[in-house]
Amino acid sequence: MDSETRAFRTGGQDTVLDLTRECADFVRARGDGLLHLFVPHATAGLAILETGSGSDDDLLAALGDLLPADDRWRHRHGTPGHGRSHVMPALVPPYATVPVLDGELALGTWQSVCLVDLNVDNHERQVRFSFLSG
Repeated sequence: MDSETRAFRTGGQDTVLDLTRECADFVRARGDGLLHLFVPHATAGLAILETGSGSDDDLLAALGDLLPADDRWRHRHGTPGHGRSHVMPALVPPYATVPVLDGELALGTWQSVCLVDLNVDNHERQVRFSFLSG
């Protein structure tokens, strides 16, 4: 298995960050296998969804409805509503796996690989990219 960690800046607001280009670069010329991504943070996740047509904003709106940024959370350090960021990975998991065929991601036409981050207190995120040759 070949693996490396890459850093991404998500900023101080709820974010869906498209990582598809970085994923494609990582698997290019590697043949067949699996790309596995993992976020080693308790407050971020990975999603495969359409971007650019409003779906990324819809995801953030849905998470905002399910996980409001208010004072209901028992986990209370950080900004108000920070506790919701610790619940989010149960809904948007910290991992994703994508088939790779002949060095290319086998995603559907409208699918993108995205980092989802509701934690406005931590602007730097790490994502581990691992390729398992098949």
